[in-house]
Amino acid sequence: MAIGGGMVFTFLAAQGKEIGSSLVERDLIPTVKDLIAQAVKNGVELHLPTDILVAPTFSADAPATLVSADAIPADQMGLDIGPESAKDFAQAIEKCKTVFWNGPMGVFEFAAFAQGTKVVAEALTKVSGISVVGGGDSAAAVRALGFADSDFGYISTGGGASLEYLEGKELPGLVALDLQ
Repeated sequence: MAIGGGMVFTFLAAQGKEIGSSLVERDLIPTVKDLIAQAVKNGVELHLPTDILVAPTFSADAPATLVSADAIPADQMGLDIGPESAKDFAQAIEKCKTVFWNGPMGVFEFAAFAQGTKVVAEALTKVSGISVVGGGDSAAAVRALGFADSDFGYISTGGGASLEYLEGKELPGLVALDLQ
């Protein structure tokens, strides 16, 4: 499992790492600590970034600086995974037979912070089995970065619904179809 994008900063904070002014859901830190413990207990490889591209502001022209994921400066926010992390994620993905990707690795709308998403998307095109790009943001990202829908096994714009389906939850639309 590889965690990037805005979600990763809650994971890094749960590990006691400095995340600067990055997006974080502090109320979820206990839940994330439990998830990390479960991953370790069950032998799940958890890939978190080791390097992060940061900037002082959330803007397209903000200067990007590469820092260690262990110590994001207080006046900086993480906006993309770094090149070493992107390489690590890609190598892990390319070995998989089934990949479900939900969420960009960074702020792909800003050129300086799109590379992590691009590297991960490229890795998905090399998966020998099933590759699913899930969610509207992920679908928009791969299209904006020049990938064709046919480069992937399937693209679903139903991110939240896709995740709920994978969790085994009932989806009202599917229930209605079953009643037909």
